Amino acid sequence: MDVTKTYIKMDYEYTDKCVTPWGGMLQMKRMLDKTGIEEFLSELGLPQGRSNNHINAVSIVEAFWVSVWIGAFRFSHTTVVRVDETLKKIFGWKRVPSPVTFTRFFRKFSLKENTRIFTRLNEWFFNQLHFDNYVLDVDSSVLTRYGEQEGSRVGYNPQKRGRPSHHPLFAFIADLRMVANCWLRSGDTRSANNCIAFLEETFQILKGKTIGLFRADAGFCSEKIFSFLESQERPVPYVIAGRMNTLLKWQIKDLRQWIEVDEGLWIGEMSYQAHGWSKERRMVVVKQDVGIRPKAGGKMLKLFDDSPFYERYRYHCFFTNQTLPAVEIWEQYKRRADSENRIQELKQDFGVEGFCMKNFYATEAALRMVMVAYNLVALYRLFSKQNTNYQRLTTLRFNCFAVGSWLIKRGHKKILKMSVPLKRRQWFDGLFANIKRSEWPLSLQT
Repeated sequence: MDVTKTYIKMDYEYTDKCVTPWGGMLQMKRMLDKTGIEEFLSELGLPQGRSNNHINAVSIVEAFWVSVWIGAFRFSHTTVVRVDETLKKIFGWKRVPSPVTFTRFFRKFSLKENTRIFTRLNEWFFNQLHFDNYVLDVDSSVLTRYGEQEGSRVGYNPQKRGRPSHHPLFAFIADLRMVANCWLRSGDTRSANNCIAFLEETFQILKGKTIGLFRADAGFCSEKIFSFLESQERPVPYVIAGRMNTLLKWQIKDLRQWIEVDEGLWIGEMSYQAHGWSKERRMVVVKQDVGIRPKAGGKMLKLFDDSPFYERYRYHCFFTNQTLPAVEIWEQYKRRADSENRIQELKQDFGVEGFCMKNFYATEAALRMVMVAYNLVALYRLFSKQNTNYQRLTTLRFNCFAVGSWLIKRGHKKILKMSVPLKRRQWFDGLFANIKRSEWPLSLQT
């Protein structure tokens, strides 16, 4: 088969014109200006350099956020922002940090500084958002590490068995798809380890707002957490998955009253008190027939005998202090799966695994700063009215931010010329108009 190729002779030339592939970042700049976060950061007491030639800490933080938003997964990737003169002018930076500047900046953070700075920053941020009766999801994840980093230990790592990791703890506001709090922990830490202190800090960040529901997986099923939630001035409604240990399986095996809610699906409930618990608690049990529902998860009860009867069913159980029907308790917990999507987005779109340094608290500071960048993207969705259909950062990056642009001067005014096809210009005008019309503080009350 003959294939005819057309070769186009093309020469190249250089230009001094400031051109950027990220002209859509002007939207983020206008949103940041409206929130006043730059002024708050300047009053927050961020670590500053001692050199006469140092870069302002606020500019370092903003440049780090922009690097994450345009796709940087490691400190070395931040060079893309440094060589972009147009982004520099859009955000008003006098100088742009190098990768070494970023790592030096985060190494100035200690445990005390991380607690002070990020608690105050998150508290200020969520105080500007008017909402109440929210759902709080707590979950942990595994960040695989290579090389020797402080706090990197061999622990639970289902994807890379035997590989050192960190084991961060997250608190998500499900209604807003935002991160309320985040702590970095060593890789050999159990899910619920130090969770009470974490929850105390999270409640401090969200003070003045009522928790409508607390959800967590089986790793957080412990007397300490139950008692903490029940001892609040207003007890927190919760639904927490139970650990399917041998004793619990014996109790489930004796359960006789089941309600069929769908084909191959039954729900029952009972009271259960594990060893070391202060009292009995309500337990909801879900049983599924894998013959009818082959994708059903859960545990088998086969350990009691070799009967094939036990291979047919998978069981889940949940503990709660609510009086709602058992079916609604199960529905509540199923919606917790969205927190896994948030963790996946943080890893795949925001590069939380990449900004790692040898110093543990420097790595934690970078991680928590990425969480702020994540929340600001969530805020952008609200400001630009793109919250009807959820769009991940990768989609926003190519639909809204990746716009070839250059700067011109018209009199004393700077104008960003954005290369947008005619049929999309009205849509972009709508985004800028929505950001301009949005009020701050932002009311999310329904």
